[in-house]
Amino acid sequence: MGSHRRLAPTGFDKGAVAALGLLSAAAAALGAVPAGTAAAAPHDDTRAEVDRLYEEAEQATEAYNKADEKADALRQKVTTAQDRIARQQERINTMREALGSLAGAQYRAGGLDPALALLFSDDPDDYLDKAAALDRINAHQAGQLRELQTAMRELAQERAEATRALGELEKSRTAVARHKKTVERKLARARQLLNALAPAERAAFDRASRSGRTDLPVLAGGVPASGRAAAALAAARSALGKPYVWGANGPSGFDCSGLMQWSYAQAGVSLPRTSQAQRYAGRQVPLSQARPGDLVVYRSDAGHVGMYVGNGQVIHAPYPGAPVRYDPVGMMPVASVTRV
Repeated sequence: MGSHRRLAPTGFDKGAVAALGLLSAAAAALGAVPAGTAAAAPHDDTRAEVDRLYEEAEQATEAYNKADEKADALRQKVTTAQDRIARQQERINTMREALGSLAGAQYRAGGLDPALALLFSDDPDDYLDKAAALDRINAHQAGQLRELQTAMRELAQERAEATRALGELEKSRTAVARHKKTVERKLARARQLLNALAPAERAAFDRASRSGRTDLPVLAGGVPASGRAAAALAAARSALGKPYVWGANGPSGFDCSGLMQWSYAQAGVSLPRTSQAQRYAGRQVPLSQARPGDLVVYRSDAGHVGMYVGNGQVIHAPYPGAPVRYDPVGMMPVASVTRV
């Protein structure tokens, strides 16, 4: 979800209220101020505020993706641990059954000197029979006892690890919910501001979101760096026109990093879920050497990512309401270019 974020972020509530106040003041002054002047001020201020909200929502979206990815990994970890615990418990039960009364006899007789045990025994013949049985526990059976003790220790460790993983999973779920609320709140505010614009101002906002820097190096069309880059680029192009859906990674909707992950998955390459992690998913190259299929990461926080397609263009999932599309590579500050 990308747009031009040239102004430093300010407080959410303060900026939003200020933008609305400017819109109201401009509307009240329409009778006294020329139409062009009245329209320009609210458009510029609203655009800056919407840009800021989109940027903050994008950062929260990437945090949501990261927390959700962690939750998925933890769920798998818990499931695996539970499976291991069940198998270990079954193994212990089998060993206990195999050892049976011999293990119990060894335990009962192990703490008392044999001579004293014989002295205090009510039935010396019975005691001698038991002692003879214990003597018949061979090395294999003793090894089985040691194996049982080891298995029980491992089971306790597995249960402790599963308990820790469940605690981490609950924390991650809480983080997911928190980031989701942040995204939804900021996107709702941005929609409210955009809906207050006149149609001409909305069109101007969309045109501005496609503008780019003019001081970038000259970029040639080029060819993909590899066969998998070409396959990923073809997949990304097949998603043109699909809606931006925050937190989604296809195939019916995408956020920015979700589109990159899905596109490279079609080429048999597994990418991390977030743009911050995708930045380091390959070798970084200068922008002047960008080739189709390279990942172009934006802003110092690596909060947005697109795929270079050649001729100074990227394909990306910009922001809510803007479908997957082509835009100038310089639409916002480029942080790095990664060749997967």
